[in-house]
Amino acid sequence: MSPEVISMQEPAEPAEPAASDRLALSSGRYIHFGPFQIDQQRQEVTRNGSRLKLQGKVYQVLLTLLEKPGEVVTRDELRVRLWPADTHVNYDANVNTTVNKLRQALGDSSDKPLYIETIPRKGYCLLVLPEVSDKSTTSLFLHTDASVDTARSAPRTANTIEFSKSDFWIIAGVIGLILAGMLLGAGITRLWINHAAPIAPYRLSILLSFLAARFFL
Repeated sequence: MSPEVISMQEPAEPAEPAASDRLALSSGRYIHFGPFQIDQQRQEVTRNGSRLKLQGKVYQVLLTLLEKPGEVVTRDELRVRLWPADTHVNYDANVNTTVNKLRQALGDSSDKPLYIETIPRKGYCLLVLPEVSDKSTTSLFLHTDASVDTARSAPRTANTIEFSKSDFWIIAGVIGLILAGMLLGAGITRLWINHAAPIAPYRLSILLSFLAARFFL
């Protein structure tokens, strides 16, 4: 029997996830997660149709996290992705700053994360599952916003109609006051005429007596 051959090789370390195991972001133009959409061709990130301002490194961090949803993205992975090997910077501080900028842009929080969770002494993890497609949802959001604006404008129309009715009643009240004043004035005039009518013949007789006395004298 041949002697048993014992391998002296050390156990291999766990390999990094293969590219095929990661989310194939190149399978479609758009990436959707939560209320966000990424247009990879234009490198634009929108939230419900509104564009977000993401700097280059912040955008690259987001893509790196999207490639491994639910998995830990180490600080070293982000360092390799963001800075060349010959770059001399404080990597830990810059990684923290870049991730915080990304959280701020997404409206996320490190205390109660919705999208990006910090894994102590390791890295970060994306908490949502993104979807890649060739269809944009921007037009859908714009249509929804237009419907909301139309619904908001409906009460204003009702208020305008109600305001017109109030104007009508104000005008009717003013006309009523004018008519009442006219009727009151007509009544006062009639009373004055009735009161002055008996006095008129007496004044006429005095005038005739005065003229007769002057004529015969």
